[in-house]
Amino acid sequence: MFWKALFLSSGYRVLMMGLEHAVSYWIAAPGQGELRREPLPSPAADEVIVQTLFSGVSRGTESLVFGGRVPSSEFQRMRAPFQDGEFPAPVKYGYSNVGRVVAGPAALRDALVFCLYPHQTHYIVPAVAVQVLPEGVPPARAILAASMETALNGVWDAELRAGDRVSVIGAGSIGLLVAWLASRMPGCDVQLVDNNPARATIARHLGLPFALPDAARGDADVVIHASSTQEGLNTALGLAGYEASVTELSWYGDRSVSLSLGGAFHSRRLVLRSSQVGAVAAAQRPRWTHGRRLALALTLLREPLLDALVNSEGRFENLPTDMPRLAQAGSDVILHRVVYGSQN
Repeated sequence: MFWKALFLSSGYRVLMMGLEHAVSYWIAAPGQGELRREPLPSPAADEVIVQTLFSGVSRGTESLVFGGRVPSSEFQRMRAPFQDGEFPAPVKYGYSNVGRVVAGPAALRDALVFCLYPHQTHYIVPAVAVQVLPEGVPPARAILAASMETALNGVWDAELRAGDRVSVIGAGSIGLLVAWLASRMPGCDVQLVDNNPARATIARHLGLPFALPDAARGDADVVIHASSTQEGLNTALGLAGYEASVTELSWYGDRSVSLSLGGAFHSRRLVLRSSQVGAVAAAQRPRWTHGRRLALALTLLREPLLDALVNSEGRFENLPTDMPRLAQAGSDVILHRVVYGSQN
């Protein structure tokens, strides 16, 4: 592609690729995705143009959005930061994008950045919306940032303390990261619980004790649930000790969940609380912004062991055919990496 010079009102010179359109992934109808060309306007003085290198597909929220399973009551609250369209469809949805700044303020030019942007080849956002990748965090791993931010917020909401006995239910991307973070807390005894015995392999890779639900130890001080299943949440309640808390990170979309509250729930005086990444955990909220939290999440991705969580990969142009497989119930995919164009 040829480059052309554009001069912006701020007076700095921007080199922009001679393309007037980007290609984006849209959910055209529930269960049906497609690629669309859309105009790429000239950036304002305080904006950047990002060329996407990788984006990530988490099987949780994105699968529910793909299937048209966002309840109407949550249409506004569940909007992604740069979403286009409306639920249930057509909608451009996504929140894990890593790319290179090809135009914008001099301080950001050529920087590798993370942005909460959908799946798209190029895009324009305010410069303040991108986070420069910390040294030691490769772009291919940085797509875990959104999951890490959710896990970090969940650990904060769970009010973990040194020495706690912790049970984490669900070995998807969020559960694995929650358990990994908890295991780094001094003295914490963490057990990861999942009904898929194959997840024991990645648990061992991360240095995490693993158990199937029937063999999981009880009397936990803190339980964090991230399996997105009714059975998993009931298991979480069953593993909690006296006056312990169960923190729910799963989102069920339009599904109803039935809980076994007639057993020891009341006699053990359990606490069930929700955690959602849209708001910073209450204890941190007076001092922490979303940007500060995301910056910390990116820094935590310096650990090479975490590469194992990205266990699926495909080209951007294949995303419309890949998504039905990724959203399928029972899929072994933890996090899918979407690869764009040339990586040079």
